[in-house]
Amino acid sequence: MHAHLDLFCGASGDMLLGALVDAGVSIENLQQSIDALQLDGLRLRAEPVTKRGIAATKVDVEAPEQHVHRHLRDIEGILAASALTEIVRAKASDVFRTLAEAEARVHGIAVNEVHFHEVGALDAIADVVGVVAGLQVLGVSTLSCRALPVSYGTVWCEHGILPVPAPAVMRLMEGLPTEPLDVEGETLTPTAAALLRTLVTEWGDAPAMRIQRQGYGAGSKEFPRANVLRLVLGARASETAVDSLLLLSTNIDDMNPEWLPTVMDRLLAAGALDVWLTPILMKKGRPAHTLSVLADSHLSEALRGILFTHTTSLGVRTTLVDRHHLERRVEQVDTVWGPVRVKVATLLDGSRRAAPEFEDCRRLSEVSGVPLQTLYDASLAAWRDRLER
Repeated sequence: MHAHLDLFCGASGDMLLGALVDAGVSIENLQQSIDALQLDGLRLRAEPVTKRGIAATKVDVEAPEQHVHRHLRDIEGILAASALTEIVRAKASDVFRTLAEAEARVHGIAVNEVHFHEVGALDAIADVVGVVAGLQVLGVSTLSCRALPVSYGTVWCEHGILPVPAPAVMRLMEGLPTEPLDVEGETLTPTAAALLRTLVTEWGDAPAMRIQRQGYGAGSKEFPRANVLRLVLGARASETAVDSLLLLSTNIDDMNPEWLPTVMDRLLAAGALDVWLTPILMKKGRPAHTLSVLADSHLSEALRGILFTHTTSLGVRTTLVDRHHLERRVEQVDTVWGPVRVKVATLLDGSRRAAPEFEDCRRLSEVSGVPLQTLYDASLAAWRDRLER
């Protein structure tokens, strides 16, 4: 999946978190990533807000007050000792190293000597980890961003009053496209600048894409313009869409196979996207089946419950998978025997392919006595005829 950021009024860590939640990442999912840091007292709180008439989500990080000046090695140690996935740990570490290199250049010291002040606080660590993890949850593989907005004025920080953008932010913007922003005050924080420099894969206006969802993240400050950033998600033109899904599977060798179709129906009724059986041979040449379930992550607990309750399974494997799929929709065509739904997919070259809905064709076949093949052919002919008009 591709994601595009529109920094209408700058960016901060909590604004990026808000946009992710607004786009569909559950706050519980993000909290799991924060809990994986094994740091006491870190909690995320999300609430709907309105900024200049635009509905958005505001995410706040609740953390115990600390007066700790952490070095890069301290933060890398926190990440290394966490229960985060390897990808999230590595990318979050890259973000902090990027920031440390910018701070080192500002202060004229070695990277390992940099003291993280504001950005070394617990809330900033939560911002970085939450943003990296949230993009992973959404299955974002490429990220584009408009030019970085440059506001003016001053900002108060650990070293006193500094110009806007802050010196570290200016270093982080080197080589990146910028545009003036007629707003007084800090609109791009060091945390956000480091996240963008590290995670954005291309800079410029939004590419041609099929938009699937979007989210608005709100900042705390009030400006003459809406203090929000927009996250747009979708499949780029000539690309397949990508969903991040869970694959649940279990091997069953001691259950009457006649019962398995009923379990499959239960799983589909509970929201599974697909369910299938694979014949296998287990130890000692014993015949068995692998029951596989593809579903959205929020259904994992309910589907595991069905597997444990309605099969003899003692364990269920869970794997995070990416599903690449073509854009598709359902249309309805009329035949002389009745209406038939047709699933239409848009191919990578822009052409379209259709397949009649089996259940509709079977129902009409049972009522009329017409062969299934005849109904399939008539449905496709009706669809092509409408396409050519």
